[in-house]
Amino acid sequence: MAKKKTFSKKELETLSAEEINHKIIYENYSLLRTLGAEDLRKEMVPVGKVCKMAVDYFVKTTGPKNNYEKHSKNARKKMVKGLSKIAPGEYKGFPKDTKNGLVVGFNHPSLGEIGRIMLMKADVMGDSLMLFPVNLPWYEALAPFYEEIKMLGIIITPTITPSTWEKMKLKKGTFLYKQGNRIKHEFRDIYTELSHEIIKNGGVIFVAPSATRQAKVFKTPEVYEGKEPVIPTMSLLALRLYEDPEMNCDFLPMAVLPPEGYKRGLNIRKKYRLIPGKPMTAKYIREKYFGDKTPEKLEGFDYEFHRRIADELPKEMWV
Repeated sequence: MAKKKTFSKKELETLSAEEINHKIIYENYSLLRTLGAEDLRKEMVPVGKVCKMAVDYFVKTTGPKNNYEKHSKNARKKMVKGLSKIAPGEYKGFPKDTKNGLVVGFNHPSLGEIGRIMLMKADVMGDSLMLFPVNLPWYEALAPFYEEIKMLGIIITPTITPSTWEKMKLKKGTFLYKQGNRIKHEFRDIYTELSHEIIKNGGVIFVAPSATRQAKVFKTPEVYEGKEPVIPTMSLLALRLYEDPEMNCDFLPMAVLPPEGYKRGLNIRKKYRLIPGKPMTAKYIREKYFGDKTPEKLEGFDYEFHRRIADELPKEMWV
């Protein structure tokens, strides 16, 4: 594979996040390498190679190649069959009707649950699109085969999580810090716009509210006890979506129970359990958290969502 390109100073300063994303997908550029975080990019290269092999099998060994819709449908069928073997999961009780769209938030102990989530969605929830916000190191590993992933009914969009931003160790006040911070916020805006579009078309958004891989639902005992705030991943998304008065999507907590002895990676051929929690319906969210006007933030929303995930898991996974 050709060496990753870096953005010039002028490109980094003048290109929008959308244009930068286009170059990452189609022109072999790396934002991480440009920002001096090559180690974070390299860490995900092996996982990207495994994912590419699987996606190539699902897409390139099916047809008809001259009919995108049929090709896509056949590829998704093959994905369900293939993932049931290499990424087996047990999933019962998930909704089949997503005509109003659905936001699913899950605890994120490893990378392995992503394949099981894709399997569940394609097997249970039909052909509507699924959207994953993907942390930049993994996103750059997947981006070169973005179109093949899209053919499987999956839209990925880049995000820079607080944990990754911290690991980049960019010095505040520098040019790289300034541009990286701008792009980070523009990536979030792209995700917001995509979320609205996906939900309006009856799709499903899957998001890990922890914004990083962590073994426990609550990051620390202080967060669980309410002494420190929960990262407002879910409430920010709810605020943006419910700005639309016609938005009727529900928020579904999903508990991920990984196999015994699991690792942070893909855990191929080991069975996960995906457990739907008690949903937070659009009606419930509007009545409890919005009241008569749209607030600037939703106090307590994220904690309640995390707790509904935790309630479906053994207590040793809570905190």
